[in-house]
Parts: sequence; C-alpha cells; structure tokens
Amino acid sequence: QVQLVESGGGLVQAGGSLRLSCVASGRTFSSYVMGWFRQAPGKEREFVAGITRGGDTTYYRDSVKGRFTISRDNAKKTVTLQMNSLKPEDTAVYYCAGDVSTVVHTTQRHYDYWGQGTQVTVSS
Repeated sequence: QVQLVESGGGLVQAGGSLRLSCVASGRTFSSYVMGWFRQAPGKEREFVAGITRGGDTTYYRDSVKGRFTISRDNAKKTVTLQMNSLKPEDTAVYYCAGDVSTVVHTTQRHYDYWGQGTQVTVSS
C-alpha cells in the first residue's frame, strides 16, 4: 500500500515553469513504476510522463517532449515533473500515480495508486 501526495501546482504565465513533486508513503516506493497524468475540464485523464522503477527509462506524450522532465529519487520516495515552456493547453489537474507493473503503461487503468491532484493553470 502506498499513499501519494502531490504539490507544486499553481498559476503561471505562458512560457513559464513549474515543478511538481509527489511524495509517497510506505516502504516499497522503488517497486512502483511512476507516472504523471493530467485532466483538463471536460476531457479525459491523459498520460503525461512515466518512469521505470530504477529511473533509467522515461516516457512522454508527444506534446510535452522537450518541455517536461520526469525524475525520481527512491531514497526520498519522490517523483518530480519539471515543466518548462508551459502553454495554456497544459492547464489541468495533474496527478501522480503508481503502478506495480514492471513496464511503464500509458493508460490509467493500469495504475493502482493515485494522488489527490494539483492544479496547474497557464495563462496566455
């Protein structure tokens, strides 16, 4: 069992940056693939980025490649999403999620644990 708590959301102008953090409780954080998802009003939740258990491989949706970076620190039980060059279309509630699988999945149904979400708003 793991609990996830996100922080770092806020309001930023287009072109700005935000850094989201997700801290996990429990002893088995390093056993989970971690992902970030987002959900904009009226839209389905979508995959943003994922990272393998050891942090050696990362995955991104095409629209954020080159702008977002996911990383993790297993000793601190933390996964981070650095978001640069933000655009108004990045506005959404961002969720971190944990998956007991050994590979990074891009669909939310594979993820077992979810945080409560943090709001990111990008103004034009």
